Amino acid sequence: MLSTRSLFEEIRANDEAFRLLAGTASQNELQGGWENERIAALTSDPTLAAKILRHGDDENKHGRLFAAFLRRRGLVAADIPEHANYCMLLERRGIGLSHARLREERPLSTDEIILYLAHSRVTEQRAAEQVAQMLDCFRDDPELKRGLAMVADDEVNHLSYCHEELLRFRELGHGVLIERTLKRYAMAEIQATRDVSLAFVETIAGILHWPAWKRRLLSLGAQAIYFYERWIGWRRMVRLAPPERPNALGPVQAAG
Repeated sequence: MLSTRSLFEEIRANDEAFRLLAGTASQNELQGGWENERIAALTSDPTLAAKILRHGDDENKHGRLFAAFLRRRGLVAADIPEHANYCMLLERRGIGLSHARLREERPLSTDEIILYLAHSRVTEQRAAEQVAQMLDCFRDDPELKRGLAMVADDEVNHLSYCHEELLRFRELGHGVLIERTLKRYAMAEIQATRDVSLAFVETIAGILHWPAWKRRLLSLGAQAIYFYERWIGWRRMVRLAPPERPNALGPVQAAG
């Protein structure tokens, strides 16, 4: 039976495929950690900077966790093919702040902070869904389940923080920029995810020697998801609502 869980099981059972899956996750998370650290350093508001830095710390923690999954099997991360590099594809499509900008020492403007938050809102939605999917597929593996559950819990915090901060900026009069940016970023992210998914299918198909029909079916599935998200699914990525966990990345409040 061709199911998401059976596909993940195939990947887990093969060292080379697992190197690609866990290695890609680790490198993407570490990249996000560096980006958040730089954004925190360039943010003038100390309260917001502290939240951004905590977000970066979580991303680095996740990167180390996926790397640990590999080490326990005596493996090292596989290099991400350039055409499957999610972070690079996002930057090329103009999502968020460029690495060139982050290497400057000039403080970020309010508009740039909003671009960062919109980027996080869209990409954290994707990350939360993907980790939840992996957690469900690996629920019978105690080690993977434990680590992925921790990541999934952090993703709830990250999404809560994005909603909370964007709603705050909307109240300050930046609603038009936020709405316009979220939709543009969602459309670009959906395209990047489609491209990464197709590249991943091709690479994994070669590693696992999948027959042509299976490769074709999974590629068609990735395209179908793209068209669904392009016309309908994008709305979930731009919707703003009261956070599930208020002050999720803020300092712990002392008991009264």
